[in-house]
Amino acid sequence: MGLFRNEPQTIRLESRDVELKATRAPWSLWADGFGRLGIRAIQIIVVVTVVAAIIFTIRQLTLVTIPLVIALILACAFAPVMRWMRRRGVPSVLATVITLLAIVLLLSGIGWLIVWAVRNQWDDLYAQAQDGFQALIAWVQTLPFAPSQDQLDEWMTTVTDFITSAQFGSGALAGVGAVANFVTGFVLLVTILFFFLKDGPQMWEFLLRPFHGEHYLRSRRIGDKTVTVLGSYVRGTATVAFVDAVGILIGLLILQVPLAIPLSVLVFLLAFIPIVGATVAGIIAALVALVANGPLNALLVVGVVVLVNQLEGNFLQPVLMGRSMKLHAFVILVALTVGTVLGGIVGAVLAVPITAAVWGAIQVWDGPALAARWARPKDPIEA
Repeated sequence: MGLFRNEPQTIRLESRDVELKATRAPWSLWADGFGRLGIRAIQIIVVVTVVAAIIFTIRQLTLVTIPLVIALILACAFAPVMRWMRRRGVPSVLATVITLLAIVLLLSGIGWLIVWAVRNQWDDLYAQAQDGFQALIAWVQTLPFAPSQDQLDEWMTTVTDFITSAQFGSGALAGVGAVANFVTGFVLLVTILFFFLKDGPQMWEFLLRPFHGEHYLRSRRIGDKTVTVLGSYVRGTATVAFVDAVGILIGLLILQVPLAIPLSVLVFLLAFIPIVGATVAGIIAALVALVANGPLNALLVVGVVVLVNQLEGNFLQPVLMGRSMKLHAFVILVALTVGTVLGGIVGAVLAVPITAAVWGAIQVWDGPALAARWARPKDPIEA
């Protein structure tokens, strides 16, 4: 009988557990593993929604956001010049005007150089391109699957009708609108750049007023690191691009390729798009040489482009960009893809420096030389 003495008490405890489970609060369902997974899923959805809303807003306000970002990058690039002039006793407004005029003259000079070189050599290149196009058509007609002359005439008629149609005219009007947007954006860029150069540190301090203690110090570190990374990136890339442009210009002049000057300027501009820019510039230069001088000359141009890119990639770029660009090639390609999808050519140019700035902020998140906990390299013993 002693074995069954506690049986009624056990039954009562079990029934009470059942009642407690039945009356458990609804929010307790989030306490187990599956509930925590659901909470994380909701958090991820909220974060993705916020990021998508921010990206959508930026894409709708590109006329403002793109000049703002470009002005910020240029201000970071010329920050050492502003500090040097201020230490020499130059008034802030005068130093800002001198730096701003230098930037505007530099950008305007590059644009004028492209227009001038293309305008002076366009007639020769057009005639050579027309001859090359006729030769290409003659070669295509020798193929077994070549289109007939009637088909070629029909295609030419279609192109001619499109050029003279209202659709092409609306495209031309859209081009006029794009030019107007460009002028507006350029004026806005110059205005924003003026204030960034003149009052950039004061603006940043104003934005940091809500932060205190460790949060304030972290924000200061992130701001200083961002200025350093963006400035180093622009100055290093510009130096590498200039060396590439000069080297390829010398090769194109020796090979007597037309439009050598605008092609070298194009090489300079495309160098601001890592990995992809050099390839595109080489393809364009080779195509011009193919049309103007023949296949052998085009192969020589490809050789010149590859040689120059190898020299700057193995010797010059590690020295100038080693400290400011610590990104893996895979990260660069992903950033270029995302930037191109979101912002086109401008997005491709801005994607890599923005990614480098974000990574730089992570590197100083917990201290001047201490990265965020999750981004620190692991000790094999601790891992």
